[in-house]
Amino acid sequence: MNILDIGALAQSEALANGSLTARALMEATLERIDAVNGDVNAIVALRPRAELLAEADRADATPRVGWLHGIPIAIKDLSDAEGLPTAKGSPLFAGTIAQKDSVFVARIRAAGAIIIGKTNTPEFGLGSHTFNPVYGPTRNPYDHRRSAGGSSGGAAAALATGMLSIADGSDMMGSLRNPAGWNNVYGMRPSWGTVPAEPEGDMFLHQLSMAGPMARCPRDLAALLDTMTGEDPKQPLGLSPAPSLPEMDTPSPTRRIGWLGDWGGAFTYADGIEDVSKAALDQLVALGHQVTAVPAPFDADAMWDSWTTLRSFAVAAGLGALYRDPESRDKLKPAAQWEIERGLGFTGQEVQQASLTRSDWYRRVTALFDEVDVLVLPSAQLWPFDVDQVHPTQIAGRDMDTYHRWMQVVVPAGLVGLPVVNIPAGFGAEGLPAGLQMIGPRGSDTALLQLAQQWHAATQWPQMRPPPLA
Repeated sequence: MNILDIGALAQSEALANGSLTARALMEATLERIDAVNGDVNAIVALRPRAELLAEADRADATPRVGWLHGIPIAIKDLSDAEGLPTAKGSPLFAGTIAQKDSVFVARIRAAGAIIIGKTNTPEFGLGSHTFNPVYGPTRNPYDHRRSAGGSSGGAAAALATGMLSIADGSDMMGSLRNPAGWNNVYGMRPSWGTVPAEPEGDMFLHQLSMAGPMARCPRDLAALLDTMTGEDPKQPLGLSPAPSLPEMDTPSPTRRIGWLGDWGGAFTYADGIEDVSKAALDQLVALGHQVTAVPAPFDADAMWDSWTTLRSFAVAAGLGALYRDPESRDKLKPAAQWEIERGLGFTGQEVQQASLTRSDWYRRVTALFDEVDVLVLPSAQLWPFDVDQVHPTQIAGRDMDTYHRWMQVVVPAGLVGLPVVNIPAGFGAEGLPAGLQMIGPRGSDTALLQLAQQWHAATQWPQMRPPPLA
């Protein structure tokens, strides 16, 4: 098998035992990028070839510093990697060179990874479709006319095509889950607090987004999660969970799986999404798990109002200064301006009410986990759409009233910071991939990864049906 098609842990083992060199891995990686990145546009700001090969040679000549020693990785272009541009998909930041690593990026680098460039993302990560005026759109490897999803679309497409064996992503509103599902790979949103953000600005109020790992198998997810996690002494609210990778050989026990379906009609699905999902649930039953339908456990409209309030409040906090400056305001995409305007207009009591609704949902879902171990929803409500479309305006004839309403299915987990693993769930009639969100209670990250590993051993969707590369 090609060394680019095996997992990151398998590459790490080969580098450790001397059957593979970092130079050979880098050469193969750059050849693959040359061959396919022009079609999908997943990796951006790629460092010069000579520079990367020289760093690979240094990795071969020095003692191993961690499991990622000599493995190429590209960082999602919302986070900083020292010496590389952090455009965030915005012309306002194009060419801005990072002076330091983001916290989790420093951990990845310390584990020996060679950072080769960045992965593409939508402007400021807004909208689950990766396109921006700096680098252009990322295309789905399974159909170049379609979206790769987002905001971790570049990372997901790079994994699917073998340009990377491991990648980071981040997730506020499905940005690890939707692109993983649409690219037939795994993506994990960890429990809140496990992967630290940056010790900048407010560190208490805005707890919606999480960084996490993406890979072609759950064992690699666990390995990268262990590297990224752990409290940052400069920040509050962090967690230092026990490592997940050592537990990955422990078989997953029988799980009580709750299928949330369309949430009592609140979530509209395109034709075929529920069919693929239910077929995957049948496979989980065949693996020995119990699957039951769960009625809508909470008011979807109340949850949506809470989410959109808190999201706009957070976006306005992060981008408000750019909006207040007339020169930079005009360079923000319409979705960003809309979010900021909403966020700046809320009263303190409106934000408080949104957080109370969030708290009510957390109390309800915590009680629900006394009845089931895992909740399941599709990772997206429709199939990858036209890459030239800004965002879907309808699903199955139902109008979408905001630029992100079509991703409402990811809100239940994201609103209250529950861990979620996207598993590849199969393919639709047009040959496009879909995924399932496996949602667990806070702190059940390892248990979800064990279940995902059992699923992977039985299905191996990323290996069984990779995208065509020519």
